[in-house]
Amino acid sequence: MRSNMKWFFAGVVALALGSSPFALAAGEGRALFGGERNPSANPSLSLREETEIIANNSTYGTRQSNKSNNGGGAIYGCRSGAGGSAAENEPCVRVVNLSDGKAFEFVAQRGSEGGSIDVGGGGDGTRPFTTNATGVATGLNADRVDGFEGGQVAPRLARVRADGILEGGRGAITAARSAEGIYTVRFTDDITNCNYSGQQVETGDNAGATLVERVDANTLRVRTRDGGGPDGTGANDNGDHPFHVQVFC
Repeated sequence: MRSNMKWFFAGVVALALGSSPFALAAGEGRALFGGERNPSANPSLSLREETEIIANNSTYGTRQSNKSNNGGGAIYGCRSGAGGSAAENEPCVRVVNLSDGKAFEFVAQRGSEGGSIDVGGGGDGTRPFTTNATGVATGLNADRVDGFEGGQVAPRLARVRADGILEGGRGAITAARSAEGIYTVRFTDDITNCNYSGQQVETGDNAGATLVERVDANTLRVRTRDGGGPDGTGANDNGDHPFHVQVFC
């Protein structure tokens, strides 16, 4: 009886010692197999600790590739919460360069599109990324800035002849002369919260002041005045003069 009890307790201790590493670390310590789910198809054996691959060479620590014409090189997935590293919610991928070189490079050797960033359902309430860098991003062509379309960011311009004909510009659709020295210029967009200015474009002593005021959400009224000539006669009287109008939003 004593001999049997001795071997029984010895077996219990051996079983406990043998099983504890797997109970604490799940799949840790198992070999990785190509073409299979690692460390096991059993979800309970998922790795509970980081798997580190450390290299010390002049190329890359690891390399992943796929020679298929429709297969990717790598895919990473996670279930990280909002806020990223600052909120102690590690992102799916984090790249840190401890020196002064680049942290990443993306190269698409063929095709006309480098990639895409999809965030939720998209729209104005989502952001593709944030940055604390305020320098110029060389080659970046942004269609929208601070919620405005590219065409809205550039100033609206109108070039109007003395007879009220719109010669050209940007964002202006019509111009008209309603009386001597009084014109209206209409723009495609709402200019309610914009700043505007006008300037006569003819030279000589008879070029006077140009006054600009808003009529409605899309229209400006422009008054051009005479300079009065060499003797000052008629100065500040309304007169027909060609002018430019600029609208800054």
